[in-house]
Amino acid sequence: MREERLIIEQLNSGSYDSFKRLYDLWADRLYLFVFKLVKSEAIAQDIVQECFIKIWENRMGIHPEKPFKSYLFTIAYNRIVNGFRAQLRHPMMGEYIGYTSTLADENNAERHLSMEEFLDRLQQAKIKLTERQREVFEMSKEENLSHAEIEQRLGISNQAVRNYLASALRKIRSELKDYAPLLALYCLL
Repeated sequence: MREERLIIEQLNSGSYDSFKRLYDLWADRLYLFVFKLVKSEAIAQDIVQECFIKIWENRMGIHPEKPFKSYLFTIAYNRIVNGFRAQLRHPMMGEYIGYTSTLADENNAERHLSMEEFLDRLQQAKIKLTERQREVFEMSKEENLSHAEIEQRLGISNQAVRNYLASALRKIRSELKDYAPLLALYCLL
């Protein structure tokens, strides 16, 4: 890892050769990770490219003493999560859910899943949270902030962030048990 640390230090200074070395070291592994989650070659390739663009843009802020793999894969994971959330919020998703619910009814399924109803129920469930639970839930699951970022913004400990998020998720899961698949997609738990 000493070699990687030197590469990151050179990258911090703007070395394109160091950037290329990191790309050569990590692009294939990152692609496999992303592809397993998105199941699309084109999307996986796009996400890998976006990740390395972000690496280049933020090259001066990358810490050489921290594991580069964690940093890189976190960027990729966040891109995937944001893509899923965008799909979930897309107007066509409601139509898709309505269509699949109709098909399910034809196969004697018990319940329609309505995106609009899910979002309404989610808002109602969030109202039942304490103010701090709601803040932490929204920052984590809707703004996609890390625990450290939430900790810094709210001036609370990392353990407090974890506790608030865990209790908020328990309450929301309980309230939305009929919408478990949509909630899982929404939160990507």
